Amino acid sequence: MTNLKAQDSALILIDHQVISMGFIKTQSPEVAKLNSITLVKAAKVLDMPNVWTSSTEDDNKDWWMPGLEEINPEAYANRIKRTGIVDSWDDPEFVQAVEATGRRTLIMAGTTNDGCLVYTALSAKQAGYEVYAVLDAGGSVFQYSEEIARLRMIQAGVNLITTAAVLGELARDWATPHGAEIRKLLAENLTTTIGGFGLAK
Repeated sequence: MTNLKAQDSALILIDHQVISMGFIKTQSPEVAKLNSITLVKAAKVLDMPNVWTSSTEDDNKDWWMPGLEEINPEAYANRIKRTGIVDSWDDPEFVQAVEATGRRTLIMAGTTNDGCLVYTALSAKQAGYEVYAVLDAGGSVFQYSEEIARLRMIQAGVNLITTAAVLGELARDWATPHGAEIRKLLAENLTTTIGGFGLAK
């Protein structure tokens, strides 16, 4: 495992859709949404490429999760609309988009860790990428399915990580201009999570 470096990394978002948010039961969906937004903001600060993908978006008349398009309209416009493929890595268009970033480290988040995230993380790892799965930018329907997904990823060599840890590792130095911007994002994230959602301090 290598340390996260912005210049080596791409941000991958999988199925951040309104309908998918309803399946998050192991934590507050609003916390998962906030963490996803924070990741996209950090990627923008650090000039990291984004690859976003959705599942059966048109068939279900589903909508992409509000708050993300405004931060990165280009990534939203270029999102890969899978027509039913469960594992994003089985979609050649998605794989081509990832390869086009030129990055070998993938910071990956899916709305559901036991579905959207786990399959793609395992496949990307098998394909030779260094994969960091951001667990608190998603969730699962049941706690045991969350735990099984985590175990499968650990066994395959996927790095499990949190949003705060991603930001800290990418920032590297809070005293730099980029580091200061990332520290501000982290402070806003933690303030909202602890205060705004009424979570235990």
